[in-house]
Amino acid sequence: MNNVLSRNESMLLDVSFDDPNTEMLNQVLSVQRKAFQKEPYPSIQQRKDKLKRLRTAVVEHQYKLTAAMSDDYQGRSQTESRLTDILGTVLEINHAISKLRKWMKPEKRQTELLFFSNSSWVEYQPKGVVGVIAPWNFPIFLSLGPLIAALAAGNRVMIKMSEFTPATTTAFRACLADVFSEDEVAVFGGPVEASKAFSALPFDHLIFTGSTTVGRQVMKAAADNLVPVTLELGGKSPAIVSRSAKLKDAAAKITHGKSLNCGQVCISPDYALVPEESLDSFIEEVKTYYRSMYPDMAVNSLDYSCIITERHTDRILGLLEDAKQEGARVISCDGPHQGKRIPLNLVIGLTDKMKLSKEEIFGPILIVETYKNIDDVIQYIVDRPRPLAMYYFGHDSAESKKIRRYTHAGGMVINDWAWHVMQSDLPFGGVGESGMGSYHGVEGFRSLSHGKSVFKEQRLFPIGLFHPPYGNIVQKLSLGLYLGYKKH
Repeated sequence: MNNVLSRNESMLLDVSFDDPNTEMLNQVLSVQRKAFQKEPYPSIQQRKDKLKRLRTAVVEHQYKLTAAMSDDYQGRSQTESRLTDILGTVLEINHAISKLRKWMKPEKRQTELLFFSNSSWVEYQPKGVVGVIAPWNFPIFLSLGPLIAALAAGNRVMIKMSEFTPATTTAFRACLADVFSEDEVAVFGGPVEASKAFSALPFDHLIFTGSTTVGRQVMKAAADNLVPVTLELGGKSPAIVSRSAKLKDAAAKITHGKSLNCGQVCISPDYALVPEESLDSFIEEVKTYYRSMYPDMAVNSLDYSCIITERHTDRILGLLEDAKQEGARVISCDGPHQGKRIPLNLVIGLTDKMKLSKEEIFGPILIVETYKNIDDVIQYIVDRPRPLAMYYFGHDSAESKKIRRYTHAGGMVINDWAWHVMQSDLPFGGVGESGMGSYHGVEGFRSLSHGKSVFKEQRLFPIGLFHPPYGNIVQKLSLGLYLGYKKH
């Protein structure tokens, strides 16, 4: 696409995208806002065209994007990246294109009987410029999900990528530069300081995906400009194994949930709750399935991803060592770690003193807890911060319903994990400490649109009967009908 910015603006942007300062970020925001003001309501064809261009670019650049992610991790499964970051994105784009006409259509609303013959509706108007702060764990999927919703809603977008994914940022910017100019979509890299400056910009909406701790900081920064925020955070997501479940199947799917991207998934199961009599069998099933996925040892497998950084690797190993020191039983499913590849470890005997009980794990550690009855499970979950996801394995419909009704989570999957995120018609978001707001599907479209209320009064409607002087018969009848005729 041709750059629509002035020559001086383009020269500034070209040298600053990977290390943007506040001045440069504000300049891009200004450019996008001016472009939006010239075209405040893109047509359905314009929006579909942008989504189709995005889909074409992502498909054409898919191998460059997955290779870049692998470079940033120093070893990340490219097939896994295509399944999650690329396929998930294409499904989301397809859904948005197919539903856009319905989403954009004004929604008729009921008019009060007092105003009979008039009409009311809601029409969805683009907000303007949307900011997106993306994490490192699924840098493409978690950048493009908000981008798809923003483009469908008719907005311009600025994206801040993680400082831990410089190669992905470069590849992603090149991908989008094929189809968008900077006044439509702009992508930035840069250190933590750049993220702080980005979160303080006066966007029309800001979407952040990351930790709860950083989410609080982002919300504080956005509050200075009264910027509405969508926060997709994390938390400790439980996996409940019912006595009605097929233990082998539940263990296999939970094991996959802790192994994909080496457990660096915001909706990965943090802990499994299993019947006390099934503990040993569950442990063996997990170990068996883990080894079947990586028959030549996970630490040597190209299908098994590395931990993102040395610091995060040390943190995961530190959590395991702390658990051992505090008396937990720690079981490796596949021998010792090698470099930044840590095999899945099971931790049994968690106590409140252990760091694992307080921190989101974000790595290949599965806490295994036992229970006597399902009421204890429910109490255990509600006593803790509300998680981003919850997983129930079992075939007891009454039990499943009770868990759904008496616990809270951002989303829930029955008899598997995480696949609700790939369902484009379902909203994705957290609750409580795991986030606020949601995107994907119509919820994403509406989150990034302003639902403008419109009331249209017919030409001959006698609204003057409700004006002073008060006391006419219409006023008395109306007040009496709704408020009663009793005199004070």
